[in-house]
Amino acid sequence: MNDRIRISVDAMGGDIGPRVAIHGAALALKERKNTSFIFHGRKEAIEPLLEQFPELKPVSEVRHSETVIAMDEKPSQALRKGRGNSSMWAALQSVKDGEADVAISGGNTGALMAMATFCLRPMEGISRPAIAAIWPTLRSDIVVLDVGATVGGDAKQLVDFAVLGSALARSLFDQDLPTVGLLNVGSEEVKGLDTVKDAGRMLSHASGAGFLYHGFVEGDDIGKGTVDVVVTEGFTGNIVLKTAEGTARQVAGYLRGALTANFMSKVGAFFARQALTALRRKMDPRTVNGGVFLGLNGIVIKSHGGTDEIGYKSALGLAYEMARSHLIDKISEGLSRFPPIVESQPELEAEGKSA
Repeated sequence: MNDRIRISVDAMGGDIGPRVAIHGAALALKERKNTSFIFHGRKEAIEPLLEQFPELKPVSEVRHSETVIAMDEKPSQALRKGRGNSSMWAALQSVKDGEADVAISGGNTGALMAMATFCLRPMEGISRPAIAAIWPTLRSDIVVLDVGATVGGDAKQLVDFAVLGSALARSLFDQDLPTVGLLNVGSEEVKGLDTVKDAGRMLSHASGAGFLYHGFVEGDDIGKGTVDVVVTEGFTGNIVLKTAEGTARQVAGYLRGALTANFMSKVGAFFARQALTALRRKMDPRTVNGGVFLGLNGIVIKSHGGTDEIGYKSALGLAYEMARSHLIDKISEGLSRFPPIVESQPELEAEGKSA
């Protein structure tokens, strides 16, 4: 990879359309000058928007794709309809062909996962890919996965997620041995589903192979930043993610109401405006927009479909950092440490059940 990072963008994906993607790219370019873009979608919609951003146009290429995947299409339907000819597929194909370093879309999550899995294929040793979110905490940012790709999952898949999340943490946070915790209903070893307990035993034996296994963590440990990587399956992870986003908006609403309740509250808010501005930015979901598809032979970023240009800029920044830090190489390196332990899974499970 050369010094320039090239990002392949499904410009038609999302609730709002190409305006958010183009404007977000213009904002991202101001912060990272060595970025270029391939925008996939309908030229008649994209090219007039590029004219509004003179600095963006010279580092952008537009590739026409007539087919657009709707936000409510089923993954199987989207795959049949859009394979080979949609803006979403074209964005992924550019990564597969080596024309771009990373792909991004704000479109249908299920369709994007299906297409990405079919186009880029899972890495050797990974049974199912995962979506990882970068999560702000009281301590620092952490990685939480899976937040929606795989509903359910066995112990081996949870172990895969731990390996993938650890590689992402090493890329983002420059940590040699990030700490990993399994999300559970309690921290005691006897609690939880058998799949979670089996995964815990496997990770305990593997601790040191690219990560340090902390043990079980509970929901409140996420906000505390108890560990660097929190692992769960996609059903639970997606509920946790949506609950946290809703809680942030709820608290922000309470705060606005309290600060405008009366004259003295407004005076207090005026004197505390700098601190309140910093708090508002910290709680703004747009600043951490973007989920990373992990476990594929290529980097894919999922932006929130309803975000604005600020949120899309954040997702593009994440895409840039993932490409710059050679995420795929770090995941491959992490997987190379792990096979002997994974092969011993039946023995570990038998050991746990007989204990």
